[in-house]
Amino acid sequence: MSPQSFHTHKPDSEPAVQTDLRSIGRLFPYLWEFRGRVLLSLALLLGAKFASVSVPLVLKEIIDSLGKTQTALILPLTLIIGYGLLRFSSTTFADLRDVVFAKVTQRAMRRVSLVVFEHLHALSLRFHLDRQTGGITRDIERGSKAISSLVGFLLFRITPTVLEILMVAVILFITLDWVFGLITLATLAAYIGFTVTITDWRTQFVRRANTLDSEAYGRAIDSLLNYETVKYFGNERYEAARYDKSLEEWEEVALQSQRSLGLLNAAQAGTIAIGVTLMLIRAANGVVAGTLTLGDLVMVNAYLLQMFQPLSFLGVMYRQIKQSVTDVERMFTLLMRPKEVEDTPDAGKLILNGGEVKFDCVGFAYNTDRPILHDVSFTIPAGKTVAAVGSSGAGKSTLARLLFRFYDANQGIISIDGQDIRSVSQESLRAAIGVVPQDTVLFNDSIYYNIAYGRPEATREEVINAARAAHILNFIESLPQGWDTVVGERGLKLSGGEKQRVAIARTLLKNPAILILDEATSALDTKTEKAIQSELLEIARSRTSLIIAHRLSTVVEADEILVIEAGRIVERGRHTELLAQNGAYALMWAMQQQADETE
Repeated sequence: MSPQSFHTHKPDSEPAVQTDLRSIGRLFPYLWEFRGRVLLSLALLLGAKFASVSVPLVLKEIIDSLGKTQTALILPLTLIIGYGLLRFSSTTFADLRDVVFAKVTQRAMRRVSLVVFEHLHALSLRFHLDRQTGGITRDIERGSKAISSLVGFLLFRITPTVLEILMVAVILFITLDWVFGLITLATLAAYIGFTVTITDWRTQFVRRANTLDSEAYGRAIDSLLNYETVKYFGNERYEAARYDKSLEEWEEVALQSQRSLGLLNAAQAGTIAIGVTLMLIRAANGVVAGTLTLGDLVMVNAYLLQMFQPLSFLGVMYRQIKQSVTDVERMFTLLMRPKEVEDTPDAGKLILNGGEVKFDCVGFAYNTDRPILHDVSFTIPAGKTVAAVGSSGAGKSTLARLLFRFYDANQGIISIDGQDIRSVSQESLRAAIGVVPQDTVLFNDSIYYNIAYGRPEATREEVINAARAAHILNFIESLPQGWDTVVGERGLKLSGGEKQRVAIARTLLKNPAILILDEATSALDTKTEKAIQSELLEIARSRTSLIIAHRLSTVVEADEILVIEAGRIVERGRHTELLAQNGAYALMWAMQQQADETE
């Protein structure tokens, strides 16, 4: 079974037990990778249980043999040694089982976490714009930890305990009488019945508590990531109130969960007490009547302690299994999210032959009721520069997102060197395109790491040259920690201009055949902007470039300028041609010139 087979939606009416079994079944392929270790662990488990249930039998023989004065000393001594060896074997086999199986569990946790992580990166931009990072990371963290708990409790706690009780019932039935076996099985059935019924009922509270916990965690993370915005508007109390509202709902559900837990504990304790009492009464009567020996009474007592001690934790283990299944299910729900943008089965690599980009009658809408682009057609010849200008919301940045294939166009075709971008692999497509976005987000790592991220295998000299081309090298070398300076969460320790220059250097290091500059210098001061503009234009001349700009001064040297309004191209031409038309572009130019003069 492959991870792709998980991408199916379960019906809302699906029984809870079926859902639980499906969640457990999804882990099987990851565990079966080390089938040799799994089988050896199961063999050790059986060995430990056989040794464990043999201990009271040997103890009975020791007690009975000591009561016979004619018995030679060698017999109880042999039994005592055997008793010690069985005790040792029981513990040793259990420890060896845990050691052997540890790699299986840890590898499963690693592989599942990696599959979910890779799938999240494969999901479309639409999903990531809607998601709450805190809630998702919480679900992944709980889900990966739940794998260890689920496998450990189910395979090495619940299964051995139930197996041991069944073995004890058979032994009591054979060595004593059927009543002991019946009491054992009846107690087990009643205990499991109460545990499963009440736990299934209270699972609704656990699930709701998890959902509220993720929501609260997500709100907290979102608020802290936007620390400056919170401060700008003095909304600390408002954020605290929103966070507390989530915690308040969580508190109420947690209390309901705790009350139901008390009911479950009482039912379990009562069931065990009744079973133990009936067993001891039956054994004591047998000793008094002479049908049972003192060794039989000791054996029954030993079995009671041996059975009901782990059984007393069965409720805890079952609840933990239900909790773990819930956590695993939430994590696998992420895997069931469909990929909006996928490679076709026969997708090949993009073959570059200059890098000509063509939009042919492209239409697109983020939502069906709000179209963004209407019948957009233009060509960027290989090595040429085309600029898209217009007011905010006109659809300029959408061109870049479609070319980079964050989304697929609803109508029309986007091609590179005659190849429909939907027919080539996303990896090869994106390797050929470099983007300098308007909103630059950096990793909470060193400046060197953030620039080298454009091409991780690049040499240090290449990284330095990229920084020099982006006019940020002198700034980096002036810092106390130089290249090792950590930029902070989302790059908050750098100014907007510094972040943008890091982004430019990162893209230059990637050295793509096709370059997209999406308001690339919008955060820079006038002096730095002019310096970088000339460098960017020089770089763009050797590449197929799409420049998305609001400030027209950045596109005057473009080979063609597209004026976009409401998702349509209303004018196109070079800077001087558009000014001569005295249309929308000329009006925008005049307004910006006036604003610059006023400034």
